[in-house]
Amino acid sequence: MDFLDRILYIPLDRLPFYLITLIIAFTIHEFSHAYFANKFGDPTAKLLGRVTLNPAVHFDLFGIILLLIAGFGWARPVPVNRDNFSKPRLMGIIVSAAGPLSNLLLAVIGTLVYAMLNHFGALESIDNEKLLSAIRIFFNTFNLMNFFLFLFNLIPLPPLDGYRIIEDLAPRSILGDLKRLEQWAVFIFLLIMIVPPLQNYTIRPLYAFANYMYLEFFYAFQYLIGG
Repeated sequence: MDFLDRILYIPLDRLPFYLITLIIAFTIHEFSHAYFANKFGDPTAKLLGRVTLNPAVHFDLFGIILLLIAGFGWARPVPVNRDNFSKPRLMGIIVSAAGPLSNLLLAVIGTLVYAMLNHFGALESIDNEKLLSAIRIFFNTFNLMNFFLFLFNLIPLPPLDGYRIIEDLAPRSILGDLKRLEQWAVFIFLLIMIVPPLQNYTIRPLYAFANYMYLEFFYAFQYLIGG
């Protein structure tokens, strides 16, 4: 157990809550990409069985392990062929943005539910301290992680959705340059995310801002419910 505590980014006693959160968050995220791509006329994801809420088809084992160890990771990316879209750039942006926005929606809904449970005293009626603690840890983990995944996936570096959005927004004249730089950008991304001193300027500020968003939404909902 001590060995796991040393190598995991996530505290061992909170690992089950993170795993449940990731199963939900990653599944909804990738499903959203696949759903909108199929809706806009690209059957690639559907033919590969990705338009589904089955977590098993969306998980990337290495991405999950890296998230637990380093604090960031990914699911299996949904393949998208923009040539099948009637408006490739616009629809490409929507498909790319659908994933992060699904995490934002999950975070907002989760925060609203938690604010309502707190406001109406539903949690105070629970006598079992362990159960009460588990419920609080789950909501805090679920909401914070989904806010974080929303922000993280908007980083404009490959292989993240933020980069795909930049690709679709960029003038056609520089698309070739972007493609040539993509392999180096992936290396830079991994470098700034894995090297501990650099995490002070990448992962940790993102977590801090995600926590700020979570608290702002929570207090706003408490105010609206109480008002």
